[in-house]
Amino acid sequence: MLLNVFASSCCVTALLFGGAVDAHARAVSPEDSSGFVLVKLYAPEIQQEIRYYSTYNFVGERIAGYEAPCAILTKEATRALKHAADELAKKGYGLKIYDAYRPQKAVTHFVNWAKDLKDTRMQRDFYPDIDKSKLLGPYIAPRSGHSRGSTVDVTLTDLKTGKDVDMGGTFDFFGAKSHPDYKGTLSRDQLRSRRILRDAMERSGFRGIKTEWWHYTLKNEPYPNTYFTFPVSDLLFLPDKEKATPSAAGDPKPDTVAPADPSKAKPEEAESAQPAEKPAP
Repeated sequence: MLLNVFASSCCVTALLFGGAVDAHARAVSPEDSSGFVLVKLYAPEIQQEIRYYSTYNFVGERIAGYEAPCAILTKEATRALKHAADELAKKGYGLKIYDAYRPQKAVTHFVNWAKDLKDTRMQRDFYPDIDKSKLLGPYIAPRSGHSRGSTVDVTLTDLKTGKDVDMGGTFDFFGAKSHPDYKGTLSRDQLRSRRILRDAMERSGFRGIKTEWWHYTLKNEPYPNTYFTFPVSDLLFLPDKEKATPSAAGDPKPDTVAPADPSKAKPEEAESAQPAEKPAP
């Protein structure tokens, strides 16, 4: 039955953004990476700064399970992200990924770190106004939507300069300033940049959350009940590039997708962030 569904481009489009997701929301092994791809093989124009591979993150060290600084997503999420990047490019913007698929091992690393109240080395940068004892629960949970493979943390870049757009707040900052509609000290340009990102992602089939301007999940994610465990490693995909490319075997190009159905959104767990070298001021 699944083969017949995938044989039709119309049905594939429905799987991507329509109501047929239940047919594809099948049970798979948490170790099975066959439904995932390296984003750079399909959308090399999207920049990557995988924070959890570096030491510049709220923990202050490379996170367990990150064996390479690469973004991995489900094929469906990759196609949708490419769609968003293409739309933004027409307006002079690019996308940069901070984190994508996150193995369960990394989430466990976050939880264990949160329980160690003596380790506050990165508090000044990421949670200056919050006592670390308050992070577990509101900000860090035992499971993350990232582990299902269709959630991505992104920001905007300026295609002319190649630099990050000022979004009015640091990625992975724990606090109200990270809320997409935070009015506090943000300028009109900063709020406008957040809306530009949100609008492009939503039109491409993603939904955001109320606490992080960078966090987006594919509405009709293919594995809504599976929390994967395989590591973040390009070695899982590089030997077979044809198989790793979402447009192979007749998969639709991003410009064939239909508008997303906002009614299909799924509640998200508490989330946290990722690592890369600390950017220059």
